[in-house]
Amino acid sequence: MAWVQRVNAGRLLRSHTVFEDLVKTMCTTNCSWGLTKSMTTNLVEKLGEPAIDGKIAFPSPNALASVPEDFFRNEIRAGYRSPFFVELAESVASGRLDPETWLASELPTSELKKEIKKVKGIGDYAAENLLKLLGRYDGLALDSWLRAGFYKKHNREKICTDKKIEKHYKKFGKWKGLAIWCDMTREWFAEKT
Repeated sequence: MAWVQRVNAGRLLRSHTVFEDLVKTMCTTNCSWGLTKSMTTNLVEKLGEPAIDGKIAFPSPNALASVPEDFFRNEIRAGYRSPFFVELAESVASGRLDPETWLASELPTSELKKEIKKVKGIGDYAAENLLKLLGRYDGLALDSWLRAGFYKKHNREKICTDKKIEKHYKKFGKWKGLAIWCDMTREWFAEKT
């Protein structure tokens, strides 16, 4: 993994707000990357606020809370996520939930993960993915893309258990989530490594 430092890899781009990252992470669950991009684009185009320069900002919790579940299902094409978006937006807009506090939380990562998983629609993968964006890399955030990459790179293209993947990255300790991300994205830096 020495190449990571050499090319300054391992940086993750976080959104302007934790709320935005939470919604976008929900858009990545149980679907293709194409559908994820489509849902995110629909959210921005249909609920975002236009800026002076004509670009459109990601919608606020209030904007998401202002539309019914059917809007998410029919206009955003969010499917089963639709009621989760409604509940999340209403919780954040009303102040019952403040995901921005997660950035400075002093909770141990395992406890913060439990807090994040209280949001309906957030399971282990989504919580661990969000934790990476909060600067906590303890979890692998295994999804179909990371698993497939691991099978190809480290298991002769054969499916294996998540336990085997976890064992492979265990040596990286609290950085294992970042280590798997760098390992699986190394080809993105091919000309530099």
